[in-house]
Amino acid sequence: MKFITATDRYIARLVAIPLLSTLAIAAMLLLLDKMLRLFDFVAAEGGPVSIVWRMLANLIPEYLSLGIPIGLLLGILLAFRRLATTSEIDIFRAVGLGYGRLLRVPMLYAIALALVNFAIVGWIQPFSRYLYEELQFDLRSGALGASIKVGEFNNLGNNLTIRVDESRNQGNNLSGMFVFAESKKGQSLAVTAEKGQFLRTDDSEVIILRLSNGTLVHDAPTYRNARVLTFSSHDIEIPLPEIEKFRGRGEQGREYTLNELVKVGGDIKRTQSERNTAWSSFHFRMVEVAMMLLLPFLAVALAIPPKRSTSALGVFLSIVMVVTYHKINEYAQSVGARGEFPPAIALWVPCLLFAALILWMYHIAAHVPGGQPIGALERFADKSGKAIRKFFHFGKRRSRLIPQEA
Repeated sequence: MKFITATDRYIARLVAIPLLSTLAIAAMLLLLDKMLRLFDFVAAEGGPVSIVWRMLANLIPEYLSLGIPIGLLLGILLAFRRLATTSEIDIFRAVGLGYGRLLRVPMLYAIALALVNFAIVGWIQPFSRYLYEELQFDLRSGALGASIKVGEFNNLGNNLTIRVDESRNQGNNLSGMFVFAESKKGQSLAVTAEKGQFLRTDDSEVIILRLSNGTLVHDAPTYRNARVLTFSSHDIEIPLPEIEKFRGRGEQGREYTLNELVKVGGDIKRTQSERNTAWSSFHFRMVEVAMMLLLPFLAVALAIPPKRSTSALGVFLSIVMVVTYHKINEYAQSVGARGEFPPAIALWVPCLLFAALILWMYHIAAHVPGGQPIGALERFADKSGKAIRKFFHFGKRRSRLIPQEA
């Protein structure tokens, strides 16, 4: 007897299309939303546009870790919903293929995607998150070669201010220059020029600002009057401010891999707060991955609508349940990190309760004749829909009966 039959291949195709579509759409929506904010952030910091794509690339693992469970759930749910609305599932059950047999392929999907998600949240996402934070830091500090902001006063160090009215040729041609520098001895230098250009030197910590066609005002405490000079070309040495180094990896436990979290959590030299944070992050990732193995049962329980009904309440409820479970886990992680409850209890108790709810719903749908785990909600939604339709239908009829004034 073949392990994978024609029925399994048919279900695999039904699951694959909505699974991949949901995953792609969810990732694209999340990336597009973040991309707009990153463009604004990079433009405000005066950095290169190419940095946006590097930052988005480092966000893909985080978004995949959120999108894979939802894609798996909706892929299986929509596949079994189609089987139910076309009465194919009744045919399968009539020939002896129960829900447990039909879930063979969905469970293979769940195991494979759970392993992929385990690798993402366990090792890939911590590094990508750290690289994302590092790019943000470098952009703010100017380590990425951020340009001078046009039309604003830019402080380069503690005693140097530059303003540029216009920038062309990717910053190589500057016009409308104003430079003000002040030394610790009280000497000051104010310069205005028509054009300017930054030039590199042999010293990596110093650059040259070459100004053309301008006026220079030099003042000092020993001068009776400030000296005013006009020039056709004048060079100003600008010492580059020292760039602060980025912190090490491991903020709030998000940037540690699973094996590093275990090491930190068991290190008695660490503070209790650091150990709680590490264990909370470890158990958070584990319960998120473990729940993926129960998503096929939840999908089947919510996919089958009542007879002679095409209600999509189960689709809506499935998304609400998964998102709610994720938010509860995030709250439990923060509670465990603060030490209010042991991290294992704070995260695994909600997981076990949610698992018990899913298995109960699946038992009702699969083993109770005519069982509907959300039957009460289906009836309430049906009555509410009829009442709303009746209200609007009555309003339309009443508007036809009211005579219109000439």
